[in-house]
Amino acid sequence: MPNNRREVEKARFPLWAAAFVALACVAILALSGWREWESRQVELRNAEVDMANLAQSLTQHAEDTFELADTILAGMVDRMEVGGTSPVAVAKIQNFLQGRKYNRQRIRGIFVYDETGRWLATTEDGDFSGFNNSDRDYFQRHRAAADRGTLIGRPVKSRSGGQWIITASRRFNHPDGSFAGVVLTSVEVAYFTQFYRRFDIGPNGAVSLLTADGIILSRSRDDDGAYVGRDMSGSPLFRTMAQRPNAGTYYFKSPLDGQERLSFYRKSSRYPLVVLATKAQSDVLAPWRQQAVTRFGVVTGLTLSMALIGFFLVRHLSKGQRMAAALVAKEGDFRLIAEQCSDVVMRVGLDERILYASPSCARILGWNPARLLGTSALAGVHPEDRPRLEQVVAALKGGEAEEARIIYRANHRQKKEIWVETALRVTRSSETQEIDGVVAISRDMTEQKDLQDKLAALATSDGLTGIANRRHFDDRLAEEWARAKRDGTPLSLLLVDVDHFKKFNDQYGHQAGDACLRALARILASQVRRPADLAARYGGEEFALLLPNTDADGCELVGENVRKALRDLGMLHALNLPSKIVTVSLGGATNVPSQAMDCGALVAAADRALYAAKDSGRDRLVMSGKVVAWPGARSA
Repeated sequence: MPNNRREVEKARFPLWAAAFVALACVAILALSGWREWESRQVELRNAEVDMANLAQSLTQHAEDTFELADTILAGMVDRMEVGGTSPVAVAKIQNFLQGRKYNRQRIRGIFVYDETGRWLATTEDGDFSGFNNSDRDYFQRHRAAADRGTLIGRPVKSRSGGQWIITASRRFNHPDGSFAGVVLTSVEVAYFTQFYRRFDIGPNGAVSLLTADGIILSRSRDDDGAYVGRDMSGSPLFRTMAQRPNAGTYYFKSPLDGQERLSFYRKSSRYPLVVLATKAQSDVLAPWRQQAVTRFGVVTGLTLSMALIGFFLVRHLSKGQRMAAALVAKEGDFRLIAEQCSDVVMRVGLDERILYASPSCARILGWNPARLLGTSALAGVHPEDRPRLEQVVAALKGGEAEEARIIYRANHRQKKEIWVETALRVTRSSETQEIDGVVAISRDMTEQKDLQDKLAALATSDGLTGIANRRHFDDRLAEEWARAKRDGTPLSLLLVDVDHFKKFNDQYGHQAGDACLRALARILASQVRRPADLAARYGGEEFALLLPNTDADGCELVGENVRKALRDLGMLHALNLPSKIVTVSLGGATNVPSQAMDCGALVAAADRALYAAKDSGRDRLVMSGKVVAWPGARSA
């Protein structure tokens, strides 16, 4: 009976083995299908992240555009309410507008209408005395409501140029508080359309700018303005926004062109605007479909091959233990390759030469595995990182550790270099148990390293202005001071302070104040001509410009360039007399560091010079040790 039972089990064993092979093939195909589905979801999630980042950037761009318009409107309202609408005052305003050189790409035009809608002044050329805008929606709303805020209107066709424009307007009053007219700035719809086309979001992707109540202001895929002004408030998007009002991912079938789209919408926190960045799902998934077909075909071929091999192996199971052992070895090898197919697997001997390299090194390192056999495993490592890796390998070969993990730079065949994370583990001889080499499993970490570097850059920059923050400035000052002390070279510092900035904030509001600080930051950043120069926000309305290897004359020249550039910008500041524009006071200092001094002496000298500039009338530069009275400046 026992012998018969063993015979039955032996007879059934090939069937069990065949069932196992079939189950393994089905499992591999199922896992491959699951992996492809996960890859598809990853592609969609990556596209969602891309659209979220794009929507964030484009929302900031739209806010900056209307913030510029808002600043201009605030200044013009102040001028109109101070000067009035008499013919003489209107002539001055017209001359002022004609003399200003605004960025006509972003702000198309500035217009002033009286209480009846008649055109008083404009930046446009031509005779518009016969035009009247009292029929426009924004004019009627300003006339009916006493609200002094900025109104972003629906898109209209310009009476002066005939193009689609987006209006931003404010009401101004007579001295008794009654309605006196409207000041308006216009932004061409084509400006946003052309700007959105700069971004690569696929052949069927689109970016739309809408008002908060659902009116389309601009759409990237709109050559003739057919979508401008269309009301989308009844679309599923705005029903979704009722549940998630600020931002969110949104999948939908576009009512405009019928495309199935994934998108991310973001509502501006400062203006009644919504940015919708979308990609067509067909564009997002096209590369995945092509690769999935290829990968699934390879897996299917491998599975069929495995099934065929298993069939023949099952037939020969009865030939002995060696055949069974060979089958187990093949299955183990196959599993090892299947599990590590996405990373580079290398076998390295004690002489540090490559004995085996997996096929994935062609994708990650750009080299054919056959070309790497017999070469040094450390040949492609960056020279600066090679000593660290040599030390780790020596410790493994010496038996000091069984495994290690290290991140370093490696040379790519096509690219300049990539970041690689490698897990190392020693291998031992099956006979002597002595260390006979190392197995290295490597993966590309370039994207993760780039993300870490970007996060580090965000930690050293000022959130409002985008230039360096105080912490980064202090670190760089200490470094440049030590370098200047070592080399015996001069180090210069400029401290810059906006004149009467509190009055500016009180007069025009904090949004205008923030715009003023950003404008000054851009001017300072434009003076950073060398890698070692640094522009930073020192605190509040105070900025700093660090100029290594620069003498006093060079420092004075840079400071004067900053002062003149801000005056040329001509931002209105009615309470900053006598210029009535935004100006700055600057204090400069230059030192050649010595052993008896620290970097605080340079800051203190520049700070004293800054206070001297403010005490002597503002709108001037004072270098440490002397006071320069600039032409046209007076004591405050």
